[in-house]
Amino acid sequence: CALPILWIDEHSSLVMGFRRLAIRDLSENGMQPMMSGSQRYVICFNGEIYNADEIKRKLESDGYSISYRGNSDTEVLLNAAEKYGFKDTLSMAKGMFGIAIYDRKERVLQLARDRIGEKPLYYGFPGGMFIYASELPAIEEYLRYANANPEDGTDRYKPEIEPHAVTEMIRYGYIQAPLSVYKDIYKLMPGEILEINIGNDESTYDEKKGKIHKYYDLAGAADKAKKNPFSGSFKEASDELERLLREAIRGQMISDVPLGTYLSGGIDSATVVALAQQISDKPVKTFTIGFDDPEYDEATFAGEIAKHLKTDHHMQYVSAKDLLDVVPMIPEIYGEPFADSSQIPTFLVSRLAKSKVTVSLSGDAGDELFCGYNTYTKLYPLWKKVSKCPQPVRTGLGKAFTKVNFGNGKIYRAGVCLTADNIVRMKESLEHVTPVMDLLAKDYIRENREALLPGELDAMMLDDLLFYHPNDILVKVDRAGMAVSLENRIPMLDKDVVEFALSLPAEYKYDGKVGKKVLREVLYRYVPETMMDRPKKGFSVPLTKWLHEGELSGWRKELLTDSYLVRDGYLDRDALRKLVNAFEKRKEASRLLWKVLMLEQWYRQR
Repeated sequence: CALPILWIDEHSSLVMGFRRLAIRDLSENGMQPMMSGSQRYVICFNGEIYNADEIKRKLESDGYSISYRGNSDTEVLLNAAEKYGFKDTLSMAKGMFGIAIYDRKERVLQLARDRIGEKPLYYGFPGGMFIYASELPAIEEYLRYANANPEDGTDRYKPEIEPHAVTEMIRYGYIQAPLSVYKDIYKLMPGEILEINIGNDESTYDEKKGKIHKYYDLAGAADKAKKNPFSGSFKEASDELERLLREAIRGQMISDVPLGTYLSGGIDSATVVALAQQISDKPVKTFTIGFDDPEYDEATFAGEIAKHLKTDHHMQYVSAKDLLDVVPMIPEIYGEPFADSSQIPTFLVSRLAKSKVTVSLSGDAGDELFCGYNTYTKLYPLWKKVSKCPQPVRTGLGKAFTKVNFGNGKIYRAGVCLTADNIVRMKESLEHVTPVMDLLAKDYIRENREALLPGELDAMMLDDLLFYHPNDILVKVDRAGMAVSLENRIPMLDKDVVEFALSLPAEYKYDGKVGKKVLREVLYRYVPETMMDRPKKGFSVPLTKWLHEGELSGWRKELLTDSYLVRDGYLDRDALRKLVNAFEKRKEASRLLWKVLMLEQWYRQR
């Protein structure tokens, strides 16, 4: 739709609005906000329910007879909510979503987010009102409009920055849910339902009126997997994984618009493409971007895989200028500060895919589920030794690791935190930050250690699946696609695939030499092992080179010479100067500087 459709409740001040990217049932019968046949429920639903047809058959077998106006998954979701209740419906649904559903009879609004966090959902209680949206800029725009000066139209309100969010951004490169960059605006956590009693027009809203329920707990699922581990052979595990992945991909290939899949040249995307091609009765469209710099280019490998699998392959080489042209667009694409540099090629490959399709399958989550990051294989043997040391010794080692590139591992992250905290000027003492981080963890892994899978290797993967994956990887993939009106789907995050992966013995994933062992076994049934036997390059860019001597060098200097964040008291001037000097002398890695630059750029463009 070119413009959003609005629904206004005649008995309260509730307004629901939706701007549609039509995927299933392209007719007006799939338009939202949608009202149930009984007129009791109204829904706004961002995402997809992949097993909607299965739920529809269950409704029919359970005697729920209704005449459907169309064939959208939205209508099935509404009817299931009316028959089984919203929470039970979500428990049986497989999909990715941010949902707002209003019960007109009970006058209760419920918001829900999918199990792993593929789709975003923001909400808050600013200035005595309750507001929610699938993207932060929508909330910003509404608040500015609602608080505009009626005499001259100027803004009387600008959302206030959350200081802890600034710390989060510098520490991790993202702002971890439930925080957002603004005070009084939050992200709903994966697997949660927020319930709001609407009341009447005179009601005021505050945090005490919102009740949060969990319909899915990933840490709990891990605990269950620990108690009921897979006991079959490696071949049996490979067979079952192939079956589950095939079913997940089959469900996610249902679409009324053209569909394709990414092909980076790595294990994960190649597996998804191979199985998708087995399911499809015609060549699957695949998409790859290549780089001029051979150190970062995997396009040739992707092309070889595509040729072997006989896909309809589309490849585009991008120049340094193409990559750099994306940088000014990043604040608009992501809405709030975000600093994973692979966000740039992710946007470009999404744009390439959108030129041919409206839905694309991704191979993401293979690293977290099947031990794919070098972080795990490097840190695991090291941690086995370090964990025997007293805590003060480990703290000292953590400081030393600030200079070691261990990617997203726990030790590296802990080290980066020490550096980041020197850059951020907090009003509160630094001691206050740690309880805040524990609070953010809620009842997840960091406060519920008994939910850990057995062994440190599994614990590292689960930690990333709970925190790094939804706050970084899924943000990167979703926002890049949405920026070009492309829906990205992730088959490996299917509930059955995730829970099966959690139940596997660690040695089925990492055998002491290579990771993703069981996933590789599935892939090698369709793609020769010799074709995949090469070092992983990842979807990265030559960030250090760009910031030192490329076109981004001048941009970097301009942003940080006169930092608005320093001017307004969010960053410490001396610490920032030391960081820049260390980077210019090549004594500091580019990752921390990139976080500061992305935060500064967002702050200037907000």
